[in-house]
Amino acid sequence: RHHDDPDSAFWGWNNIWLHPAFRQWTIAEELATIARPLLAVQGVDDEYGTLEQVRGIARRVTDTRLLELPACGHSPHRDQPEALISAACAIIQQHTGDLAP
Repeated sequence: RHHDDPDSAFWGWNNIWLHPAFRQWTIAEELATIARPLLAVQGVDDEYGTLEQVRGIARRVTDTRLLELPACGHSPHRDQPEALISAACAIIQQHTGDLAP
């Protein structure tokens, strides 16, 4: 449905994330190095990510706008496209003065 070869997509992802050498990896320390505006988006009903994960990003990245979308799962661009586009346009406009929503 989302890939030409879903088995390769799944197992490639699975094998990396569950590899013992990867267990201690975290991106948390790197987040503070982001020096650009960030729109952090999370579907409230996401079956894979959590609100705490995206809130943790917002705590670590200085210029973050957090968008928590109700009635939205793992694919905000599909579940809430208008809200996502509106938020993206707003953050671009805020920082550039361009792109009316």
